[in-house]
Amino acid sequence: MRFRLTPRDVTFFDLLATSAGHLVTGADQLAQLIGAPPAERPPYAEQLKQSEHDADDSTHAIMRRLNQTFVTPFDRDDIYNLASALDDCMDSMEAAGDLIVLYRVHELPEGVTEQVSTLQRAAELTAAAMPKLQDMNEELTEYWIEVNRLENEADRIYRELLALLFQSPRYQESPAAVIEMFKLKGIIDVLEQAADSFEKVANFVETIVLKES
Repeated sequence: MRFRLTPRDVTFFDLLATSAGHLVTGADQLAQLIGAPPAERPPYAEQLKQSEHDADDSTHAIMRRLNQTFVTPFDRDDIYNLASALDDCMDSMEAAGDLIVLYRVHELPEGVTEQVSTLQRAAELTAAAMPKLQDMNEELTEYWIEVNRLENEADRIYRELLALLFQSPRYQESPAAVIEMFKLKGIIDVLEQAADSFEKVANFVETIVLKES
């Protein structure tokens, strides 16, 4: 790491860690939501919405600190991009949970559980990675490699789900079945966006580490 002559505001590392911690909570709440009977899902959706609000507050705290700080631990644009990408992860997970409840989906394909499992793992890895930014820990390389692998896995699950929706007679047998198919497609699309957002976070971390090394 480069030797620095100017002091750095290390508060950003705590703020980023707090922001990433909300992702673990949100991913777990989403997993509970999809595992619950349809009638029991609304309370989980409300919890997820509250976690999204908490994540928004963390993002705003980072932005306020960014505007008030002259010397930042690393490039301020990188901090902004990283904070925004973390927020995007939570937004997509909350949106998925909200759609499941609003659409009154009764049965979710098994692949949706697999999608959410990859998000849970990505959230755990992301939360563990944020504190390591302070020292640019070598383990960060393992972090972004694993998150990229998870995103590839999420892509595979997503393609298999699309094939199921468009090829299964179950979703073609009536106009109501076709509507159900498009509801499910909307949900799996948003879950795929969440996986993409986690990969963006990992990519920003990689960029920061390469710049600072």
